[in-house]
Amino acid sequence: MSDLLERLRGRGWRMTAQRRVVAEVLDGEHVHLTADEVHARAVRKLPEISRATVYNTLGEMVSLGEILEVATDRRAKRYDPNAHRPHQHLVCARCGAIRDVHPAGNPLADLPDSERFGFTISDVEVTYRGICPSCASV
Repeated sequence: MSDLLERLRGRGWRMTAQRRVVAEVLDGEHVHLTADEVHARAVRKLPEISRATVYNTLGEMVSLGEILEVATDRRAKRYDPNAHRPHQHLVCARCGAIRDVHPAGNPLADLPDSERFGFTISDVEVTYRGICPSCASV
């Protein structure tokens, strides 16, 4: 059973066949799928699952805080099941591949007081951009 499935069951979330399949599709490391990609993979496991069900299930999982909605550029939003371990993203500027990264240090502490403009900061999102090895070899 995946970590996401365990977390959802631990919350007492009613596990329908459709919800289970969406959670299974999102299982794994460095998973950052669009809703359409989740739907395409879910259909292979449960042919009758609708696009609306996938979108609704993703929205519920985001609301529960069990997956993250990631927007790294002008492309479609992606869904990240790594919601409980703080991390940043490394994005390929050509193909859009995304990897979770865990840089050393505290990006929140790295912003000097003079650059906070009186804000009380609660969260930091850092996106590293570059070219992945696959795109670099082309």
